[in-house]
Amino acid sequence: MNSMTITRPSPVTPTVDFDREGIQHGHLRLPWSRDDSAWGSIMIPICVVKNGDGPTALLTGANHGDEYEGPVALFDLARTLKTEEIKGRVIIVPAMNYPAFRAGTRTSPIDKGNLNRSFPGRSDGGPTEKIADYFTRYLLPLADVVLDFHSGGQTLDFLPYAAAHALPDKRQEKACFDAVAAFSAPYSMRMIEIDAVGMYDTTAEEMGKVFVTTELSGGGTISARTASIAKRGVLNVLKQAGIVAGAPEAEATQWLDMPSSDCFVFAETDGLFEPVKDLGDMVAAGEIIARVHPIGRTGSAPFEHRAALDGILAARHFPGLIKTGDCLAVVATLTAGT
Repeated sequence: MNSMTITRPSPVTPTVDFDREGIQHGHLRLPWSRDDSAWGSIMIPICVVKNGDGPTALLTGANHGDEYEGPVALFDLARTLKTEEIKGRVIIVPAMNYPAFRAGTRTSPIDKGNLNRSFPGRSDGGPTEKIADYFTRYLLPLADVVLDFHSGGQTLDFLPYAAAHALPDKRQEKACFDAVAAFSAPYSMRMIEIDAVGMYDTTAEEMGKVFVTTELSGGGTISARTASIAKRGVLNVLKQAGIVAGAPEAEATQWLDMPSSDCFVFAETDGLFEPVKDLGDMVAAGEIIARVHPIGRTGSAPFEHRAALDGILAARHFPGLIKTGDCLAVVATLTAGT
């Protein structure tokens, strides 16, 4: 019996040629047979702009479908970027998890897949795993710089920040944080994850890529301010990479750190969420940052949630009701930089 692992080709077919010069608008076509379309496909929009030799930037949004700064900035960039404005190649995928984006949901309505927990993916898995597999084996290897836009979706709200992670390779880590600085969001974060397994971030970083992500507000919507931060930030990253000419358009940024899991506060009971601190407020260790009120009857005291460290409120639960285990808040510490 042959124990050799056979790697299946991806079922995803690009309608663009990644090596062709000029501008192309097309799709990543993923077959999806369903009740209303026996030989149907998921058509993920993609734009490729290429001009000679140079670095490649892979720009992605809607990894989660209810986060909108990335799609707004990237659909706009795909429409306006000119071949003569770049040196190298820019690959733009405004809505990675296109089924989730069309549904306005965090996860795919097809298979409930969370794309950012599905990497490296499987070519013989469900639609979400197949998308992850295509990015892992076909798109990420082309890239030198990867920018993946996120915000809080329907359930979280954030201070608007660009972020990178602490990495074992300190040269790679420095390159990532240099790109964060170039993005020039109002805040810049040294970020940790609750669980990094299955993330696009982790897959890109393990390949040695320069990887930048964001959290640009949330609540399942977008503002003029966060749209402008995203549009300016993506051009700044392209300039810093040498793909677009000129220096990044620098704005003042406050550097933040997430030094440990103590940054995260999780709800310990269901109920009515009452914030005691707003985003950007300073908090002290032991200080109340939110209350959760029981809603089954009157007369019961709320559960008080407190900060575990001194810092700034960088994220908070967004809806008015909360469930046990939901992320209630994130407290980050202020630093002088990376």
